[in-house]
Amino acid sequence: MKRILSLFLFAYSLLSANAYGFDFKGLQPLSPYGVFSTFSAESLPGGISGLSIGFERSLKPDFYRITDQFGYGLTDSIEVDITLPYVIGYHSVDGFEDMSIGLKHRFLDEGKYGPSVAYLITASLNSGKSDFSTEGSAGAGIIVTKRVGPVTGHLNLLYSHPLSNSFSDNVTFAAGLDFSAAHNFKILAELYSQKSYSGKVDRLEPRFGYRIVSAENLFTTIGAGFDLKNRKPEYRLLLSVSYLFPSERKKIKKVYEQEE
Repeated sequence: MKRILSLFLFAYSLLSANAYGFDFKGLQPLSPYGVFSTFSAESLPGGISGLSIGFERSLKPDFYRITDQFGYGLTDSIEVDITLPYVIGYHSVDGFEDMSIGLKHRFLDEGKYGPSVAYLITASLNSGKSDFSTEGSAGAGIIVTKRVGPVTGHLNLLYSHPLSNSFSDNVTFAAGLDFSAAHNFKILAELYSQKSYSGKVDRLEPRFGYRIVSAENLFTTIGAGFDLKNRKPEYRLLLSVSYLFPSERKKIKKVYEQEE
């Protein structure tokens, strides 16, 4: 009887770890309008849309994640984003996380001395597997971006309230830099801190990497991170490829002169 009870408690602890200790992805910025998870106040131009697919490898906890993203510029200052992650091999469980939807509005453009500022409204649908779901959530945040020479800095303060009473509110602070080393190459750095749905500050993660313009409107981002607080994860490898369309090409009018 004691053995059966021990096995039951062990199984329950694993299920609880899945529910409370999981690293939820949430809404992510569409490259190149962000660092890794830090949003930029800049946004897609009106009428321009973008697609992205991201690959992630985490060690301790061990799992893989594939993240699909879509973004659309309603105007030059308002952008809609969708993020849908799929988790593979987290405690031998695979499945979708909740789909996240966000509306970003830049209400203050960058000036000579002042930054550009945007607010972000987010929501997630109760659409994921129970192991990777908060049964939906709603939130908001503020985004600040400032460029000084070849360096652009970003600050985010985001809040999210889960619809499930089993989870606590989520608060995220993120700071990121991108350095334009060349016209098609940027060096990226980010510090990502989070009071997660477990109710504890359980993430303090620096991330480093780079972004290249692989082709016209095609952006490839590669990076790595690790947790400073409790080494969970010990490391994280990140790769994403995003494409913006239609191309913003300037129309060139050709003038033909007729010989008399």
